[in-house]
This record gives sequence, C-alpha cells and structure tokens, in this order.
Amino acid sequence: MSGKAELTINFLVVGGGIAGLSCAIALRRVGHRVVVLEQYSDSDISKMSHGGIRLPPNVSKVLFHWGLERALRQVSINSSAMQIEIYETGEFIGTHRWKEEILRETGGEFLFLHHASLRQILYDAAIAAGAEVRAGTTVVSASGHGPRVTLSTGETLLADVIVGADGRSSIVQQAILGKDVPHEAPYHFLFYNTTIPGALMRADPQLAPFLKQPDDAVIIWLGNNRSAMAFRMGAKDEFALHLWVPPTQKGLSDHDCWEGGLDLKEMRRQLGECEPRLLKMIKLAATPARVRVKMVPPLQDWVDEHGRMVIIGEAAHPLPAGSLQGGAMAVEDAAVFARLFSHLRDKDQISTFLHAFQDLREDRCASVVHTEQCNLYFQMMPAGPQQEQRDREMRAKTAQGESIFGGGEASEQWDQLKELLAYDAEDQADDWWVKWGLLRERAKQRSLDMEAEMNITRLSCLRMRA
Repeated sequence: MSGKAELTINFLVVGGGIAGLSCAIALRRVGHRVVVLEQYSDSDISKMSHGGIRLPPNVSKVLFHWGLERALRQVSINSSAMQIEIYETGEFIGTHRWKEEILRETGGEFLFLHHASLRQILYDAAIAAGAEVRAGTTVVSASGHGPRVTLSTGETLLADVIVGADGRSSIVQQAILGKDVPHEAPYHFLFYNTTIPGALMRADPQLAPFLKQPDDAVIIWLGNNRSAMAFRMGAKDEFALHLWVPPTQKGLSDHDCWEGGLDLKEMRRQLGECEPRLLKMIKLAATPARVRVKMVPPLQDWVDEHGRMVIIGEAAHPLPAGSLQGGAMAVEDAAVFARLFSHLRDKDQISTFLHAFQDLREDRCASVVHTEQCNLYFQMMPAGPQQEQRDREMRAKTAQGESIFGGGEASEQWDQLKELLAYDAEDQADDWWVKWGLLRERAKQRSLDMEAEMNITRLSCLRMRA
C-alpha cells in the first residue's frame, strides 16, 4: 500500500474510462479527494465498451498490486502463447509460448478479457476507494487558472488540480495546447473491434478449434496491408476479433464510431482477400466499433502554463488503435502520477510533481508508441522482399522446433517487447523521488533555514541599535 500524502488536495478527473478510473483509484490510495467527470451515462458506456482488451504483464502487476487480482481473474483468461498465420491463406507460420521464467521476471501475466468487464472492475474499485464518479456530465472548457472546469449546464467546478483523461481530442489537451493535434493528424488505417458469440463458433467445425487453443493463444493473421487478431475472453462466452484494414472503400464516413451502430456489411467489404475462417467469423460477428488508426506526433506539453492542469493516457500520448499497450499506458500513468502525489506536503510542490510526471513518462510512452507503430507495420507489411524474408525466417524457426521469435527481424521485435513488459511504473516514480524529489525538498529546507537565520540576525541587529 502506498504511503498517504501529508497534504490532501482536490482532483477533478475529466474522463471516466480506463485512464480516468485508474487515476481515481491510485489517487484515493494515497489519500487525495477525487471527482471523476464522465460525459456518457452508464447505459451509453455499456453500449460503447466493445470487444476484448489485452492486459500485458506490465499493467496486470500494477492492478494486482492495487488489490484487483481476484476480480480480474474472475473475468479474464491467462494467455501464455501467440500463434501466427497468413491473412490471405490461413497458412500456419508458427507459435511463440511465453517461458515461465520470463513471465516471472516481468512480475505479471497476460490477461484477456472484455473491455466492459475491465471498466466495471475499475469503476467498482474507484467507488469503493471513495472517489465520486459523475456520469452524464459534459465538460465544455477547462482552465488551470482557478483551476476550474465549466460544464454544459453552465456549472463551474473548482479543484486544486485538473487531470485530463478524456482520450484523443481531449478538451483538457486542447486547453493546454491550444489546438486539437490528434484530430489534425492524418489516418492510415481503419481498426474494427467486435466479438463473436462462443456458441456460434462451437457450432462450426472449422471455428470450434479456435476456442481450444493451447495456452489460450492469441491468433494473429499477417497480411498485405491488412491484419487480424482473435482471442478468447474470460467470463463472457465470446471471442474477440480485431481487424486493421486500409480505408479503401469509397464513401466511407470519415469519423470514429466507438458507439457502434455500423452496418456489419461495411466491415465485410473491408476484408479484402482473406482466408475462409476469417470470413466465417466476420459473418457471425456482432455490430463492430470502428476507429481511425493515426500516427500522432509526440505532444510537447502535458502541463498547462499555470502548473495546475495535466493530461494523461490517450490525451497525452495517443497510440495506434488496437495496440497491446493502449490500456496499459493509461494505468502506468495513473500509478506514476499518484505515487508522486503521495509525497505532497505543500501546494508549492504541485507544479513540480506535474512536470516531473511528464519528465518521467514521456520517453517511456514515446518508446511504446514507436514500438506499437512498428508492431503494426510488422503485422501489415506490404507484399515484397521484406515480407518474404519475415515469413521465411519464422517458417525456418518452426521447422527447427523453435519459437518463431528466435532470430532476424522478428527477434528484434521480441526483444523490444520483453523490455516493455518488465517495466515497473511505481518503481520509476519512487526512483525519481529518491534521486530528485528529496534533493529538492532538502535544498528548499536549507534555503528556508538560511532565510530564518538571516531574519534572526537582522532582528538581533535592530535590537542592538535600539
């Protein structure tokens, strides 16, 4: 359990998704007061929580540390393998199984579950921890001067710190940067997120084996400018399906549709040439969500000029849609952020901690964003010599009875992943406090002591003259 802050202050968190609820949990753990403002009602959120989500070890260990292990295990499965196939033909390329010692080194596990299940766990934990969550509350403006947010009702709410956890094209992000950077960035692909009822898959002899994968492996299809991914989820009898495709269809609406409402035929038309089992899965799928896949440049400022407003999660470092580390980065942000504010003794520290948060997180997040972009390119590599070499190397490893990630370009991708998964967010915040935070506090105390001594000397001199 994190130590409690000596000074407790008020936080307004804009956004009640993974980032916002994780931030609320983490801040309540160290004693601060938190109100979360979520624009969608509870019923709207349940409609928008489409598809599955993967939690890699670097985030599952944080959630376990917060006391959520039992709740997560009840709604998730533990996966320890991935299987690679060819998108256009269904050819089996090979498998990688996580070694137990590597997973032990990371301190966590790969968990697969429904997005709605994860959000419900985080929501329940935030409420149990004492946070207030106001659903159906729309923020129309935010300012670090105050600090304050204005709601669509005209109501103004004040706090000591405003946290923007409201995703890409965030209101708080725009207040800090003066523009909507993600909105202006071009998009390269479309990402579809949907589910397939387990009963329907079991009824088809070709699809039933997917539900019996050894080690509950995630299946990844590598294609020519296309890719797909499927995995079994936990308590819900559903199979998650992710699809990345180029925006080739004419007349396709140019906006994100996380709330669903899409015609399933649209996703089918976007498939292109694909293996028969994928086509069957799409025909059985639920109404999908769709979002544009953008490669957003790093945002320069996460903290406002007043040092009282900050952005976290997708608002600070947007990842390509469907990334393995999408939810993980949001939880890591929350863990680091709250760990810093566990040391709060004086309001003068607020601005320092906010800037320290950006300093601690921006290189890590930029590295993760870059890796996720590379992973997506690896999955969707255009047909040609580089793609042929990639597949040839993996086939050779499989023929030798080895992991597909045993050499060449695939091995480089794997080494990057291992480094990402072993990261410990709270340890990084603790290191900063020991190396820099305490130093600053001691320097500040020495300055105050010297000033006090000088004041005593001046007072003594005045008395002598009198």
